[in-house]
Amino acid sequence: MIKRRTPETRRPLRTRVLRAERISEHFAVVTVGGPELADFVPMGFDQWCRVFFRREGQRDLRLPTASGNGWMRQCMLMGKATRPWVRNYTVRAFRPEALELDIEIVVHEGGSPGSAFAQGARPGDEVGIFDEGITYLHPGRARQLIVADESAVPAALAILECAPADLEATVFLEVPAASDIRQVRAPAGAEVHWLARGGRGRRPGEVVLDALGASGPPEPPRYAWIAGESRLATGIRRWLTHERRAPRSDVASMGYWRAGRASPG
Repeated sequence: MIKRRTPETRRPLRTRVLRAERISEHFAVVTVGGPELADFVPMGFDQWCRVFFRREGQRDLRLPTASGNGWMRQCMLMGKATRPWVRNYTVRAFRPEALELDIEIVVHEGGSPGSAFAQGARPGDEVGIFDEGITYLHPGRARQLIVADESAVPAALAILECAPADLEATVFLEVPAASDIRQVRAPAGAEVHWLARGGRGRRPGEVVLDALGASGPPEPPRYAWIAGESRLATGIRRWLTHERRAPRSDVASMGYWRAGRASPG
């Protein structure tokens, strides 16, 4: 079970799309807003949300109403004709004075629901937000390792932007193409390495695993946060705990998705 910190109260919040922007070849940002965001509790770092949006052919967004984890049962009891899509995304920015929240989404081929939502979002579209808290539970001043493929790059960037000025970390960010590399706001002690797969047909995570094996930290980090494709997360966790002898309690490893397997609806 991955450790995480959640707000004291959570409930589905109904918002509307304000704008959507393609920021690189494989990334888009959808900005939502509305009065219910007054109840959103910003926690920073890798704070993530369940995002509810309409399936194709649905005219209205039907949201669960239960707080806590009761929303899951409500969704499962809905018929597929009315049940919304639910996907997990990082909160890239929250502006409480304007009640606006930015969600960054990976856009890719294959027509996944999340990718279609990011590309087709229009002002006024209804979107549900359900806060799930943070998993980046850093131990204070300690050398860290942060690793992410494209699905977790938004979370890794948010962590760096929220990090204290004295953070010391080695950071590996793998993206599909060189055009997805961007400027990073990070503390001076964070060594950020962008890795682009390019057109080599490699599975997500392979490039960063090779880079770590070739030039990983000379000693185990005091804390590691790893997220992305399932084999990336498990591969680096094993490398750290077996080869680098890092204590398992110092490694937060999360498989966001699995290559070749669609997310359940």
